Amino acid sequence: MSGPLRRFRTLPIRTRLSLLVAAAVAFAVAAVSLSCWFLVRDQLYNQLDEELHGEQVSSGLLQGMLRNCQLSDPQKIPQPPNSPIVTILYSDGSTCLNPANDTVRVESSDVAVADGLRRNSLHTSATTDGTPVRVYTLPVVDRATDQVQTGIAVSIAKPLEEVTKPLSSLAWILLLVSGVGVLGAGAAGLAVARTGLRPVDKLTAAVEHVARTEDLTVRIPVEDDSDDEIARLSRSFNSMTSALASSHDLQQQLIADAGHELRTPLTSLRTNIELLSRSEETGRPLPEADRKALLASVKAQMTELASLIGDLQELSRADDQRGERVQVVSLEDTVESALRRARLRGPELTITADLQPWYVRAEPAALERAVVNILDNAVKFSPGSGTVEVRLTGGVLTVRDHGPGIAEHELPHVFDRFWRSPSARALPGSGLGLSIVARTVQQAGGQVSLARAEGGGTVATVRLPGAPTPPPGTPVP
Repeated sequence: MSGPLRRFRTLPIRTRLSLLVAAAVAFAVAAVSLSCWFLVRDQLYNQLDEELHGEQVSSGLLQGMLRNCQLSDPQKIPQPPNSPIVTILYSDGSTCLNPANDTVRVESSDVAVADGLRRNSLHTSATTDGTPVRVYTLPVVDRATDQVQTGIAVSIAKPLEEVTKPLSSLAWILLLVSGVGVLGAGAAGLAVARTGLRPVDKLTAAVEHVARTEDLTVRIPVEDDSDDEIARLSRSFNSMTSALASSHDLQQQLIADAGHELRTPLTSLRTNIELLSRSEETGRPLPEADRKALLASVKAQMTELASLIGDLQELSRADDQRGERVQVVSLEDTVESALRRARLRGPELTITADLQPWYVRAEPAALERAVVNILDNAVKFSPGSGTVEVRLTGGVLTVRDHGPGIAEHELPHVFDRFWRSPSARALPGSGLGLSIVARTVQQAGGQVSLARAEGGGTVATVRLPGAPTPPPGTPVP
């Protein structure tokens, strides 16, 4: 059974649909045909039995048959066409019949009627030449006394051709109709499968085209008012290709921007290293001040390059790699840890903090890095001996500095990758810090924004949804 089933599963889906439709119709037609055939057969048998019950055998015929049977050479008694076969039988199993008729086999039920053990008998039998007949046996009644005569009965038989011939014709008709119905159902199923699977063919062609050409601009046309399974599948495919195209474009943009950003520190590193190498090769050492400046520049460029590579790794990390690291963490503790690092980077600044407890679902390391990036921006753009104000209340974290602020036309671009304002390009940084902040906050289900603060400076606002307050570090189920 597994072999045919396995072969069936390898057939094209439209062929399987056609076969299934044809099989279903064949089963239904077979059930109806068999039911019709059996109903007609029972009706014909009932009709034949009623005719046998209605047959009357005259006393004259019975007496004539009895006298004829006593002759040494019985004579054939003329009978009208299509008349029943009449047989007289005795309790000992012997019979008396018209020599013009075929002999009908005597059954035990017929003898029981002659013995007076049964009132009548109705069954199917056959003649000596094998012709099937329907036999009705009943006792002989004396017309004068209206008494049943024991020891003798009469059987009336009619050929079953009246039943078998119409049934045979009906069977052939039903078989022909069923065959035509099954073939028609198979053809209709194939047509329906072709029509219904035409959108699937388009989808398959689109997928094959994408796999062959990597062209993610392919779209499958979908009717706006259609909401069936094929339409939803087509819309899902279009959404998937749009998302892949967008991701591919962002990836290409990230690679191009990363290449552009990496070129600057690498060029500076190569220039500085070439100067140091040429000084060693020519035996003309650089002045000590110049040499220290070159080494400091190399160190700064290496630090910037390492920071840039780390930021790129953070941005390129797949979202499914963070699921196991998401925990319920205390945002208050995270901000406290980030503040300690910020105070080390800006010891001349005054950093005030007003923090209230708040728990969020996030990746602890990524969340702390995002907060550190926000504080680093505030430290970087704050004037000497300036103040940075940090506040956490009700899940809203605000970081306000008193620096030059951000121009109004630059605010829409602050979270773009590698974007840096003209005033910040001379400062260290990769232009990826706020992009990492935006991504981390978004993954935690929150929102982040930057705006110009009243009285000057910039205020960064992070809103994060709260989580239950189990002990910090509890893994997410």
